[in-house]
Amino acid sequence: MSDILYDEVPSVDLADFRAGGERKAKFVQELGKAWENIGFVAVKNHGLADNDRDKLYSSVQDFFQLEEDTKRKYENLELAGQRGYISKGRETAKGFKTPDLKEFYHVGQIFEEKDKATDSALMEYPDNIFPKETPEFEKYTTHAYQTLENSGKELLQAAALYLGLEEHYFDNKIHNGNSILRAIHYFPIPNPEELAPDAVRAAAHGDINLITLLMGASADGLQVLRRDDKWIPITALPEQVVVNVGDMLSRLTNNKLKSTIHRVVNPPKDKMNTSRYSIPFFMHPRSEMDLTCLDNCIDAQNPKQFEDITAGEFLNERLIELGLKKA
Repeated sequence: MSDILYDEVPSVDLADFRAGGERKAKFVQELGKAWENIGFVAVKNHGLADNDRDKLYSSVQDFFQLEEDTKRKYENLELAGQRGYISKGRETAKGFKTPDLKEFYHVGQIFEEKDKATDSALMEYPDNIFPKETPEFEKYTTHAYQTLENSGKELLQAAALYLGLEEHYFDNKIHNGNSILRAIHYFPIPNPEELAPDAVRAAAHGDINLITLLMGASADGLQVLRRDDKWIPITALPEQVVVNVGDMLSRLTNNKLKSTIHRVVNPPKDKMNTSRYSIPFFMHPRSEMDLTCLDNCIDAQNPKQFEDITAGEFLNERLIELGLKKA
């Protein structure tokens, strides 16, 4: 592995991967090196039009501006935060005691009821929950889910080639996967001086899944921890999505591809009374996917670092650690 220390997230263009030939090969190497060194990359031509992104954010803001009692109608504690609304104080980052300063909403795999008869994976997924008060929420979150899922599939095809695997290695593992679109509201804090000293919008953490695709947030704050322990800001152009490696892909590749710790810091105190919105798409595989380290990622210099586990087992462990599910 090279010793590149990026000052900013590298950028790639998915149109190059789709073009084939030398452009495709160059894309594969650029993506792989970024994920191997810093674990993040900014991606252009991801498929989500500017107008759709703007309408998505508008519909999400409309929901979070509803009264607290109205929002809680769409919270089902028995679902361990896998669908619908998740209220303030419900999620605490692994290793921390103070909950993140956020509320969020989860949209899961999009499928028709008849599909359950032909795919057993779908039987384990709870139905999506959509708010009736903001009808455009369902339309635009569903569209974003499907668009980013398609882009994620292409990115994993490129990752497979970089890892020396067959290009479509991940295809059947992510088909009808347990992916989640998360609409996040980092709510205003009118009295920041009353916060716990360690209270932040999102404490330092790694993502659970294979990869995360993040559309541009409504305000700054996202930072990534570089290998030299320096925090650097994550910024992307409006037409880009930021895509990072999750813990599942890190485990599979024996940490060749890095699930890098990141966080969302609080703004200056005079701006704590403002909202921040963010909408990541967490790309998960099917629960039965085997996350056992790939043989070609293990050698004398890089011995096996992780115990064998399935994606479903790993997700269950992490949901308990995050406080969303009881042990």
